[in-house]
Amino acid sequence: MLSDVQNESDEREVAIRKVGVRDLNYPVTVLDKTDGSQHTVANINMFVDLPHHYRGTHMSRFVEVLERHTVALHPQSLEEILDDMHSSFECETAHLEISFPYFIRKKAPVSGISSLLEYRCHLLAEKGDRLNLKLIVEVPVTNLCPCSKEISKYGAHSQRGIIRITVVSKRLVWVEELVQIAEASASSPLYTLLKRVDEKHVTEAAYENPRFVEDSAREAAVRLRKDPRIESFRVEVENFESIHNHSAYACIYSD
Repeated sequence: MLSDVQNESDEREVAIRKVGVRDLNYPVTVLDKTDGSQHTVANINMFVDLPHHYRGTHMSRFVEVLERHTVALHPQSLEEILDDMHSSFECETAHLEISFPYFIRKKAPVSGISSLLEYRCHLLAEKGDRLNLKLIVEVPVTNLCPCSKEISKYGAHSQRGIIRITVVSKRLVWVEELVQIAEASASSPLYTLLKRVDEKHVTEAAYENPRFVEDSAREAAVRLRKDPRIESFRVEVENFESIHNHSAYACIYSD
C-alpha cells in the first residue's frame, strides 16, 4: 500500500488560506445571449483552505472534480463544482477563478459587414457559508480627449482604452449587457473589421463624443446603478495614452 504523504500531520500550526492548482487550461461552455451557448477555452485556478494540522492537499483531486462536471459557466454549475470541492477536500472555503475569451459578432456601423470581437471575461466564485460570485468583463474602446479637441485648431488625440466592469448580481447579468454599457460610456466602440465608410463614421463619431476616463467611468456607473439586479459594482477605465508614455486611469465602485 502506497503511503499518503499529504495526510501526514504538520506540527508548525500554520493554516493555509489557499492551496491548489493554477493556470489549468480547459474547454468550457459559457452562456451566450444570442445563441444560447458558446464554446471557448478557459484558464482555471482552483483553491481550498488547508487546516494547520495537515501537511498537504491532494492536487490530483482538483482535476478529478472538473472531470466529474460538464464545465458550463453559470451560477448553478459553478456552485455544484464548489460543493464537490467541499466534499472532496473537507474544506471550509472553496475558490474558483476562471478567465476566458468571449466573442461577440458585431456589424460595422455603415457597411453592415460583420466580424467577431474578443472580450476578456473572468468569473470569481467562492463558497464558504454562502456563494459569492463576481463577473468581470474587459471591454476595449476608443476615447477621444475633450481637452485636446478644445485647444487644438484641428484634430484631437484619441487612444485605445479598456473599460473593466465587475458586478455582483442577484440574478443573471449577460456579458453582452455589460459590453453594451461599457461601449455606450466611451467615445466609440471598437470593431474587428471596418471598410472605409465605416472608418469615416467611427472617427467622426468619436470626435463628436469626446470622453475623459472620468467621463467614461461616471457614465458606466450611472447605468449600472439603474439595474436592480446588480448588488454591487466596480468600474475601471484605463486609456493607453497616444501622446504620453503613461496611461490615464479612473475607478468608481459602489458602497
